Amino acid sequence: MVSPGTLTPTTLDRMTTEPNGQPGRARTLAEELRARSDQAIATLLRLRPDLLNPVPTDLTQLAARLSSRASALRALERLDRFTLQVAEALAAAPDGCPDTVLRDLLAGPARVKAHPAAEPVSRPAVIAALPAALAALRERALLWGPDSALRLVIAVREALAPTSLSPGGTQLGPTLGEATLGMSPARLQQLLAGAGLGGTADPVTAVAALSALFTDRKRCAALLAQAPPAALGVLDKLVWGPPTGTVPDAARPVTATEARSPVDWLLARGLLLPSGAGTVVLPRELALYLRGGRSHQRVEPTAPALVATVERDPQTVDRAAAGQAYTAVRTIEELLDLWGLQPPPVLRAGGVGVRDLKRAALALETGESQAAFWLELAYCAGLLAPDGESGESAARTGEVWAPTPAYDLWLQQPVAERWTVLARAWLAASRVAGLVGAPDGKGKPRAALGPELDRVPAPATRRAVLSLLAALPPGSVADAAVLLPVQRWTRPLRGGAVGPDGLDLREHLTHWTLAEAELLGVTGRGALAGHARALLAGQDPAPALDPLLPQPLDHVILQPDLTAIAPGPLLTPLAQALSLCADIESKGGATVYRFTATSVRRALDAGRTAADLHAFLEQHSRTPVPQPLGYLIDDVARRHGVLRIGAASAYLRCDDPALLAEVLADRRAAELRLRLLAPTVLAAQAAPDTVLSVLRAMGYAPAAESAEGDLVITRPDSHRTPPRTAPVPVADGPTGPDDVLLGAAVKAIRAGDRAATATRRETVAGPAAGRTEQAQARTDTRHLPRTAAADTLAALQTAVLLGERMWIGYINAEGLASQRVVDPVKVEGGYVTAYDHHAEKLNTFALHRITGVAELDED
Repeated sequence: MVSPGTLTPTTLDRMTTEPNGQPGRARTLAEELRARSDQAIATLLRLRPDLLNPVPTDLTQLAARLSSRASALRALERLDRFTLQVAEALAAAPDGCPDTVLRDLLAGPARVKAHPAAEPVSRPAVIAALPAALAALRERALLWGPDSALRLVIAVREALAPTSLSPGGTQLGPTLGEATLGMSPARLQQLLAGAGLGGTADPVTAVAALSALFTDRKRCAALLAQAPPAALGVLDKLVWGPPTGTVPDAARPVTATEARSPVDWLLARGLLLPSGAGTVVLPRELALYLRGGRSHQRVEPTAPALVATVERDPQTVDRAAAGQAYTAVRTIEELLDLWGLQPPPVLRAGGVGVRDLKRAALALETGESQAAFWLELAYCAGLLAPDGESGESAARTGEVWAPTPAYDLWLQQPVAERWTVLARAWLAASRVAGLVGAPDGKGKPRAALGPELDRVPAPATRRAVLSLLAALPPGSVADAAVLLPVQRWTRPLRGGAVGPDGLDLREHLTHWTLAEAELLGVTGRGALAGHARALLAGQDPAPALDPLLPQPLDHVILQPDLTAIAPGPLLTPLAQALSLCADIESKGGATVYRFTATSVRRALDAGRTAADLHAFLEQHSRTPVPQPLGYLIDDVARRHGVLRIGAASAYLRCDDPALLAEVLADRRAAELRLRLLAPTVLAAQAAPDTVLSVLRAMGYAPAAESAEGDLVITRPDSHRTPPRTAPVPVADGPTGPDDVLLGAAVKAIRAGDRAATATRRETVAGPAAGRTEQAQARTDTRHLPRTAAADTLAALQTAVLLGERMWIGYINAEGLASQRVVDPVKVEGGYVTAYDHHAEKLNTFALHRITGVAELDED
């Protein structure tokens, strides 16, 4: 039998038993895959999509990919806790162990007392859960062989032994044979003598004798009964791992008579073995004896119970979530309207500056962390982007963050559909807003919208958290303390590194997901909303959400104190028009707008007239327009445009010489350096925009005019980026293939395997081929046939005449070699036209790329 250390991807894992448990010929993993059905192969490729890049040419190549460490580790990351523990126990057991040994490793042998520190485990629960775990390992081709001889793929065994990848793994050290590798025969004789196994023996026999001693419970108990209590205390510290300890000069040849300390007593008898100059290790066989035969201190055959912490009324939850969903849509709209008028610059390293983030938070009346979440949500939904061209230099000169054209289309959709766009973008995004402000690798705080916020596990964690909430009855609330144990059991290897705060990435993502889901309206008062359940199931949540949303109003209530009260959400056009002529004073259930001279002048600057404003307010107010508001509008309109400013650098023109004299005498206008050109004209040594802002600050209402003397309307146009697409989430490995791709891949692998394993006659060989090459081509199906060009041409022409099927070796234009079974149809012009059984269609092959041909046996 080939030892595990000498296996190669072509020989692969071998076993010497047939499925009935009887001895038989050696069988490879490729042969076991060959015996699987097409549906089983498709299931394997669906569970491990990395195997399809590119599609394997045959089952032998597929088996080789299964044995790669990278692919095996990727598959292990997707196992639940118990299935991983089963794999870990198999890695600690001898290769080819029966399922009874595996069961004893997990639940402990019957009538054997477990170690006091081991947590109790239900043996019936382990026995009941074991078949499903073994089936999951078989489906992923991490485990193969019959139940009487279970074998892990070598890459899996090497990854899990001698210690596990997960913190709750076996924590077992190497076997005694591995730990004594390279130890001198003299030292082995000393260990035999110290353990009471006198006599001389070769190194192999000595190691076998020590292993037999540690696996014999009666003899090992008798040996440990002689140990000093302090030595037993040392063993007890190492029994559950880590199995290594630090001692000075660990490799010193201590004998039983020379032992002076507890560690010396253990070293002299092989109960501890040196693993380095200053470290010792507890052999696996002894650790299993001390544990009572258990591979794990805590075995978890089932997931922790998912229990709700609070029960709420489902209708109350849905209404609360719908209200927050409406707020989320309005918040994104308000934020992007603000950034459309005042787009902030893009930092040199990407992202947005701290000052701009604080301004956004102030405008939204929220904290900076929530403002960062809204910015990231708009960016992931494709509504916000930098306006610079792709590939721009790091300087990012003049580049700003602004809404995209998709934002204008988004505004035209109903509120429920707008929320659906945001929720789907959040659910699939790999960007994590919670990282904003946290220090990066260089100690600098991460910027919002920066390039360092992607985390691969984020989408899977969000979906996992929401799925657990969906598994509870409607209205049930579960906090992170309840959700995290279930997540750790479901995917124990996906937690990530533990940070300085003692939390790993999964714990952070879980807390952030619960907070963001509440902000977005996916949950209401901590429970999953009904429309979110539809979203999670891949359905359209808009029909369930739309009836719960507050209906937009088309009116306001005007009050004598120059305010307008919106008793609820307003229609978008009404809200935009009202924001142009009034300032928002407070938000909440009812929004309060205040009219001021500045806000009215802003509307007049945008081209509105006093008559337009009066008509607008009369149309949308449920109360008569108050007299003070009418006076304010008329007074500002009467003074608006009396002063005219143009470009000279700038000039002031007014038909009232007294007003110009008043402006010229005002000290607050000194910075404009005004000079009287005529009784009705002043010249200014400042830009027109500066003159406008200074005079407005002085309490005047000037208006700009063009070179022709016409009034210039300064409409606050919103900035837009060129067309942009939403950022693509960072994928967590290859995406799962669809059924069409799976079917085509299985068909191609089967066809290639038939070509590679077809029974064929001796390779057609001319004088240039020796007997050795012919014999090799006849007996080794993994090598391409090699024949002379003339012999290849003659054989193919004969096959065309006789209608024979041929086996060819072919190297394509990319240099990839493959084996094909073909039915030649025509040979001319340096090409062969043949029906390719691999592709199941007619193909054309260049003669100079065919390495050789061979005939197939008739059967």
